[in-house]
Order: sequence, then structure tokens, then C-alpha cells
Amino acid sequence: MGIKRLVAVAFEGETDPQIAALVDQVTWVKVGQLSKMISALTAAGARHCVMLGQIAPKNLFDLRPDLRALGLLLRLKERNAHTLFGAIADELKKEGVELIEATPWLEPLMPGAGFCLGATPSAAQQADVQFGFRIAKEIARLEIGQLVVVKQGTVLAIEGFEGTDQCLVRGGELAGKEGGAVAVKVAKEKHDMRFDLPCIGLKTIETCAAARIGVLALEAGKTLVLEQDEVELLARKHRVSVVTVPAVPA
Repeated sequence: MGIKRLVAVAFEGETDPQIAALVDQVTWVKVGQLSKMISALTAAGARHCVMLGQIAPKNLFDLRPDLRALGLLLRLKERNAHTLFGAIADELKKEGVELIEATPWLEPLMPGAGFCLGATPSAAQQADVQFGFRIAKEIARLEIGQLVVVKQGTVLAIEGFEGTDQCLVRGGELAGKEGGAVAVKVAKEKHDMRFDLPCIGLKTIETCAAARIGVLALEAGKTLVLEQDEVELLARKHRVSVVTVPAVPA
């Protein structure tokens, strides 16, 4: 897409070391080293940057911030993905580096309406998808999480600080011996697409299978599906239906 040089800032203990083979230059930092991160980008002459991957939620409390990061944290009254990463974007902008959306590169990995891997959900499951979508949108609006697990019109689990996989496990346990719960993952309204994009991959499907989740529904056009061919094979093997839900369901 015309970009001639890629510079990465990677996080120790978080980023896959294989990233070094995919970029022209990589600088390794610890979570919380905001000054070093920004300096690495400005020294390389970067004018734009994107966020990829994630930081494990627990590390937001285990980090040892440098002075710049500490000042940023002290200014925040609420600490969630949008306030934290939004504040980091502001710090980058002060130094002439604009945080932009990664969606131009990721769009092929974001399935739209009508997407379905595995069996078509039953009428009862489709009703649970619509119910779960409404609940998930509400908890996303409240900055609680982006995923809910439901069954027969009952909310079994909502995602909090523990993340997607643990929520799936908890919801699966509460679904009873027969399993068959429905999980729904969404983006928040007016989601800042520069960061915190909903995302699933092989591990998510493995977790759904172990928790006997019957359907995993994703918001159309706003959720990344990584390694899609492998995800489809695994979903069919474990009889997990992966579908999309239109942003404004009928």
C-alpha cells in the first residue's frame, strides 16, 4: 500500500518475537515505558503509527510506569482501554506521531453480514444471538466488556476484567451438562477503531469447544477473525457455529 518502511515498538513478554522478521526495525520496551516508546518512533522519523495485538489486562496493574506514563495515569479519572489508549494517542500527537486506524490493512479479516462458519444456528439460538447482542451492546456502552454468554434468554456471564476466554469458560460452566450456550461479542457504539478492536482466533474457538459453547456471534464489520481457514476447520470439527450479527439487528 505504498508504505516503504515499517518500524515496530514491541512489548517484552507480550509481543511475539517473530515480529522482528516482519519489520525493518524493532525496539523492545517494557509495558509502562512510554517515553522510550515515543522516542523510538520519533528517532525513526515515524509520522503515523497503528496499534496491533493486545496487552494482557493484568499488566495494566503490574506495570512500572516511567515518569511520563505516571503523569498520564495520574491525569485519568477512569482507566479503561479507551481512556488509556486515547491518552497515549494524545502523547504521541504532541511529538508529531499520529495514531491512525489499522482497518485499511485489517479489513479483509473483518467479516461482514451473512458470514457463517459451521452449521446454521437454530431458531432458538438465533433468538439468543439477538438477545445477547442487545445485552453485549449495553455492557460495552458502560465500558464493562464486549462479550456476553447467554442461554434460553438468560444471561450466564458478562465479560469484565478477566477477558474473553475466561468469560467463555464461566458461561459454559453455568450452561449445565448439555452446554449449548450462545456467546456474542461486539464493539461499543462509536468505537474508536484505532484501538481495542474485538478479535477472535484459534484459541477462542478452542475455548468455546472446551466450554461447549454452541454459537459464537460477532458484530459484522467490526470484529477481526484471525487465521480464518484454520478457525473454520476447528469450528466444524467441534460443531461451534461462528456467525456475524448486523450492527443494527432486525
